[in-house]
Amino acid sequence: MVQQISDAELEIMKIVWGNPEKVTRFPYIMDGLAARGRQCQKNTLIVLLSRLMNKGFLSARKIGRRNEYTALVSENEYQTVQTKKFLDKIYEGSAKGLVSNLIMGDLLTDEEYGELKGMLEKGKEKQ
Repeated sequence: MVQQISDAELEIMKIVWGNPEKVTRFPYIMDGLAARGRQCQKNTLIVLLSRLMNKGFLSARKIGRRNEYTALVSENEYQTVQTKKFLDKIYEGSAKGLVSNLIMGDLLTDEEYGELKGMLEKGKEKQ
């Protein structure tokens, strides 16, 4: 079961997930946070990384005095779990309710609407 993470922890995971390398080093995360306008003290980042390891999102391997972090939960896996929780909480599990709200609330661009329609048609063809 994938646990809930804080907004600050999610920012870190987005940086790790976005790294084209398999492992992520501390300076890469610090630079990524700074680039997102989220300056972070070294000790604060160490605590957040430790929490992510305790929650099973990251593993760390010590290389000399530095750690290399590897994601144990994929971005897609996290998004799927969080989407399910959101659907259950807000729409009582109804994906139709969510999609209807997106369409009726004019929350989709024309391009997003077309892409979503295409996805639904492709899914319908598979049945």
